[in-house]
This record gives sequence, C-alpha cells and structure tokens, in this order.
Amino acid sequence: MLRKITGKLLLVLSLSVFSFSFSFAQEGHEATHENHESKEATHEEEKFDIGKMIMHHIADSHEWEFAHGLTIPLPVILYTKQYGLEVFSSKRFTEGNGVYNGYINLHEHIHRLNPQGGLDEEVHVIDLSITKNVASMILSAIILVTLMSTVAKGFSQNRGKAPKGIQSFLEPIIIFIRDEVVKPNIGPKYEKYLPYLLTLFFFILINNLLGLLPGGANLTGNIAITLFLAVITFILTHVNANKHYWMHLVKPEGVPAAMLPLMWVVEIAGVFMKPMSLTIRLFANITAGHIIILSLLGLIFIFQSAAVGGVVTLFTLFMNLIELMVAFLQAFIFTLLSSMYIGSAIEEHHEADHGH
Repeated sequence: MLRKITGKLLLVLSLSVFSFSFSFAQEGHEATHENHESKEATHEEEKFDIGKMIMHHIADSHEWEFAHGLTIPLPVILYTKQYGLEVFSSKRFTEGNGVYNGYINLHEHIHRLNPQGGLDEEVHVIDLSITKNVASMILSAIILVTLMSTVAKGFSQNRGKAPKGIQSFLEPIIIFIRDEVVKPNIGPKYEKYLPYLLTLFFFILINNLLGLLPGGANLTGNIAITLFLAVITFILTHVNANKHYWMHLVKPEGVPAAMLPLMWVVEIAGVFMKPMSLTIRLFANITAGHIIILSLLGLIFIFQSAAVGGVVTLFTLFMNLIELMVAFLQAFIFTLLSSMYIGSAIEEHHEADHGH
C-alpha cells in the first residue's frame, strides 16, 4: 500500500515539474515572438524576466492561470459608495487591457477611473472578488469536508473492523495528531480542542499540497491567511485561559515588585510574539520553497541549454520531494505550537509547578 502511494506521489511530482517546464516554455516562446514582432526591440527587452515570472506565480490574482493559454476567469465583486455593488467576470479586464466599465486593474489592485482617464481618488473601491486564493481556499474546504465525511462514514460502518480505503490512510494520521501532539500538550481537557486542531492540521496540509501542483495557488504562502489562522489560535488560547495564566502575566511568582513594570513589557511582548511566530514561520517556509523551485525552472530559459535543462529538471524534482516533506512538517509544527500555546493557558497551577 505504502509503495503504491509513494509511486503515485512521485508520478504527480514528475508531472508537476514537466508541466511547469512546459508552461514556462510557452511563456518564454510567446514573449520572444512578441519581442521579434516589436519594432527595433533591444536585446535586453528579449530576455526572460525571471523576477516577474516568480511574482506572477506566487501572488494572488483575479483569474486562475493553470498554464499559458489555460486560464479560468473568476468573479470580480466590487462595491463603492457612489456606484453600489457591481459583479462581472475578470475576463472583462483581459479583453479591455485591464480596463472595464470605469475600473482599472493595476497589478491586481482595482481602482476607479475619472472622466479624464486618471485614478479617481474620491472613490474608494472595496474589492470582494473571488480571487485565485479565495477559490483555492473554497476548493480545499470542499476537499477537507469530503475527506473527513468519508472517514467518519467509514468509521461508523466499520466499527470494530479494520479500516478500508481512504480511512486506512487518514486514520493513522488523525490518531498520531491526537496521541502525540494534542494530548501531551493540552492534557486531560484535550477533547474540547481536538476538532479545531485536526481541522487546522489538515487545512494547512491540503493547501500546502495543492500549492505544489501545476497552477496551484500559493494560499499558505499568503501572509493574510497565515495571520488569520494564527489569530484564531490566539483568540482560542486567551478566551479559554485560566486564572493562573492571567496571574502569571500580571504578577509572575518570585519577581520583585520593582521589576514588575519591566516584566509586564516582556510578558505582553511574549503574548503577541506567539501568533507572529506562527504567521511568519508558515508564510516564509512555503513562499521560500515556491521561489526556489520557480527560480530553478527559470534557469532553463535564461541559459537556453539542453544540458542545463536536464540538470535543473532533476534538481527541481528533488526540491519537490523536499517541499512535499515541508508540506507535512509545516502543518505539524503549526498544530504542535498551537497545542502548546493552548495547553500553557489552561494548565492548572500544580501541573505547571511540576512540569506536567
């Protein structure tokens, strides 16, 4: 079973590498063709812009581009006080060179134009669009609900029997998170927080894996998403914190009264550093992995050499395997640290004293 799963993962990674290569090759060919058609184009203008390519693939956008020429338009939902709610397809921006119905899309930031064609500073545009990251988040939520519903149904039907199908693959992971992560760090009251922590782990894992697929969105590499997940953990921790936790922040034991103002600064800083560490760790690791892989693939079109292409493709496949491990590792670390933060806030005084 494990050998089959490993084989399938390797196949997916191989297809990912060659799909990325094919996509970038098309982009490079298209860019070269356009440059040759332009009048007296310079040599610098014909060069492959690797920085632009990387930012294009890791940033959010109002359309979902899987490969060059294969793009799915997404709903653009805008609200302004002057013009109310307006909904249209992002394809309208593509057809109008970034301009449609008085709006302009400047680097995925939508602004209203005035009659003279400039930006209308008096109109504040609230963008509620279904962007690539939002669509990917909806897709991952559907996958998560489907998988967990299937596992729950399989558990109820096979109660007392060996698990089958997807249940046999996910159940050991669920038990591992429960017994090795949540229980040891939260203690006897772990059941209250287990649903949230399991959801957190699988949500991050699914989006990390989706981001490795060709055309996948960089959802967990978006700092707004990682910040939101960290804020949920922060709120859950402090809403359920007990008296001992708050007293430790206000008056730590054994600290002289003269040192208390300094300790308050240290403790308050520590409270807010926890969600910041969760936010930056996940965001930085996922984004860095994508940048490395895209940079390696970009070398193929910079050197335009078959030998370099072969070496880069092999090394990119290796980096995809590393990123596959990082996808699991970062989901595990985020869940582990969230469990530790919650556990430290709800542990009883005698448990804290004895290190339980």
